Amino acid sequence: MTIKKHYQTKQQLAIEEYICSTTDHFTVADVCSHFRAEGKPLGAATVYRALERLIEEGKVKKYIIDEQSAACFEYINPESSCAEPRCYHLKCRECGRLVHLNCGDIEALVSHIHKRHGFLIDMNRTVFYGICDTCSEERFKS
Repeated sequence: MTIKKHYQTKQQLAIEEYICSTTDHFTVADVCSHFRAEGKPLGAATVYRALERLIEEGKVKKYIIDEQSAACFEYINPESSCAEPRCYHLKCRECGRLVHLNCGDIEALVSHIHKRHGFLIDMNRTVFYGICDTCSEERFKS
């Protein structure tokens, strides 16, 4: 049995430190933008490599929501609602924001769909589309 060792560069450590401080989902572009704003630009390939390593280690989850959106990622810690296997999301059609939905009522709906309609929901790919509170407020201000 061979153990895969990872060489960790200063850039990878900086990426991991930044990702650990985020509370929302993020894209590779978000990470690159953060470091560019700090005057420490990183290439997308460097960020992708660091994220793939963190995914392997179970520290980051990758979500591919739909074909039109960039993959988004999330740092996983024990307090995260998505550290659990059942994880649903809300996606804003206006700004693209992705929000966790950890709600017992949704669990009841999933159970109902299974029992009443014989259909198993894929918890890793369940996204409800709509308009977030921020975009909704902006819409009504106009």
